[in-house]
Amino acid sequence: MTEAFTQIDGGDLNILIVADHASAHVPRDIDLGIDPVLLREHIAVDIGVAEVSAAIARQLGCTAILGGVSRLVIDLNREDDAPGLLPVMSDGHAIPGNRDADVMERMIRFHHPYHHHLSRLLNRMTSPFILSVHSFTPRLASDPEQQRPWEIGVLYNEDDRAARIAIPLLKAVGLKVGDQQPYSGQLLNATMNRHAEANGIPYLGVEMRQDLVRDEAGQRRFVEILGQISLNCHNILA
Repeated sequence: MTEAFTQIDGGDLNILIVADHASAHVPRDIDLGIDPVLLREHIAVDIGVAEVSAAIARQLGCTAILGGVSRLVIDLNREDDAPGLLPVMSDGHAIPGNRDADVMERMIRFHHPYHHHLSRLLNRMTSPFILSVHSFTPRLASDPEQQRPWEIGVLYNEDDRAARIAIPLLKAVGLKVGDQQPYSGQLLNATMNRHAEANGIPYLGVEMRQDLVRDEAGQRRFVEILGQISLNCHNILA
């Protein structure tokens, strides 16, 4: 057991589900200097992702890796030298405990074990396929006028093989789909760049809108949709 991630062992199917921001956990020895209420908000955790990812793993019979700490402790979906690795501001909220934090210490404790484990798992798999699961807030406090109407977004950098398969399937089940929304995977795609694109591994990167996956009914809906579409992508590409 490690504090850097939680592993869901659903079975041996060669799909790996990756959920960088699945946890709001802050270790007791780390003081972020924020109101604990914020740990239930989108700045700390991708709401609904842990539940959806674990359920898909069990449904499909594959493995899911859930990030073990809040993105405010360290952002697992950032490159080693990225400015936002230890955020000091997030959607208008100051994170004072990160101002003087030891970046290398947190990388060694959380970031390195997480990514090394992903690499080990993928190296053991034959023709793997990755499902990368995130969620996004319908409205940013720092930019309330910005419209985010999509129910799900599909993100990618250079490898859009799975995206091209998934987008029409997502639309066919009635979802309002954002292609490279609410942001572009060409700008922010660190985990998939490292483990998928750099190794030629096909992947589907999705962003679910958080108000749609806050409760069990919404989570079940996305489990059914994403489970089947991921399996379709896997069968075509892996």
